[in-house]
Amino acid sequence: MKVSILLENGMFFEAKGFGAGGTRVGEIVFNTSMTGYQEIITDPSYAGQFVVFTMPEIGNVGVNKDDMESNKAWLKGIIVREYVDKFSNFRGEKSLNEFLKEEGILGISNIDTRFLTKTIRNEGAMMMVASTEIHDKKELEKILKSSPRIEEIDYIKEVSTKKAYIHPHGAWDSKKFEYRPKKSDKKIAVFDFGVKRNILNELTEAGMECLVLPHSTNAEDIIKMYENKEIGGVFLSNGPGDPLILKEIHKKIQKLLEAKIPMFGICLGHQLLSISHGYPTFKLKFGHHGGNHPVKNYIGKKPVVEITAQNHNYNVPENIEEIADITHKNLFDGTIEGVKYKDEPVFSVQHHPEASPGPHDSKYIFKEFYKIVR
Repeated sequence: MKVSILLENGMFFEAKGFGAGGTRVGEIVFNTSMTGYQEIITDPSYAGQFVVFTMPEIGNVGVNKDDMESNKAWLKGIIVREYVDKFSNFRGEKSLNEFLKEEGILGISNIDTRFLTKTIRNEGAMMMVASTEIHDKKELEKILKSSPRIEEIDYIKEVSTKKAYIHPHGAWDSKKFEYRPKKSDKKIAVFDFGVKRNILNELTEAGMECLVLPHSTNAEDIIKMYENKEIGGVFLSNGPGDPLILKEIHKKIQKLLEAKIPMFGICLGHQLLSISHGYPTFKLKFGHHGGNHPVKNYIGKKPVVEITAQNHNYNVPENIEEIADITHKNLFDGTIEGVKYKDEPVFSVQHHPEASPGPHDSKYIFKEFYKIVR
């Protein structure tokens, strides 16, 4: 398929399509991970976005059911330098092309992803439109201008679970090639804003049974569960979009804070805790997306460097240190990556300690939450 692409800055490209056809509008970002394209594609935090992979070949290990980070793919499309249709991996069950067709996701290949990445780096993340149906630049301009921006859309309503459930297993066993059984002894409530499966795996592996709740759950119901000792804490998940527009969720978290419930947030959850304390987030120029970002950990006697997985466009402000201790900082740009709120059983991190894909340097953070809950 021929694909026509128009960026918000006026750049127009033609490329080759795979996966599903059609016309899509979304925000373009780049991801520097060397592996794990399936986990990235099925991460709900990418809802509303096109992901440019800096890894030049994508598709060569196929797709399998065990590496899904949610029950489907949520992003608008992927952009790769070269798509490999003939996959070669003993765990591969189908090609990426087949998977994208089933999921209704647009794939774009045969395009200079290095140039696109440098454009995003220099000019910032921006909106774009891609189509296998419309190839006239002026028509694409009309579509792009008339479409809502990503910061105007509440994607949480789409990606959050519709009904409560208990997460069934622990982390992946790389020797047996299966998920470990649950071994949890404390229950927590997980506020689902688009939670990744491996976050639930790692929380369970650390000793916590995860009751996953829809984003629409009332704060009063969660407080009642805590008071009745049905749960020992609340986890605020990752998720897509601009946290500032989630006004109702801010109010719910404020009520949970007033109830002094132990809380832990990752990514969007980290941002929502900041906003709920009265410290609004801001948007980064092009965000942090990849599995190779160095972060300095200040928790111990001596600071140590961790290599982390990242996926976010928004960040908490510097003046949050008025009410919280800074526990982690990004070594690329010095932005805050983790905080522990003063005189509260509440902490959060911006990076992704569960990896998938990415390094495992930060997995200890799940155990830290377990200690508080216990």
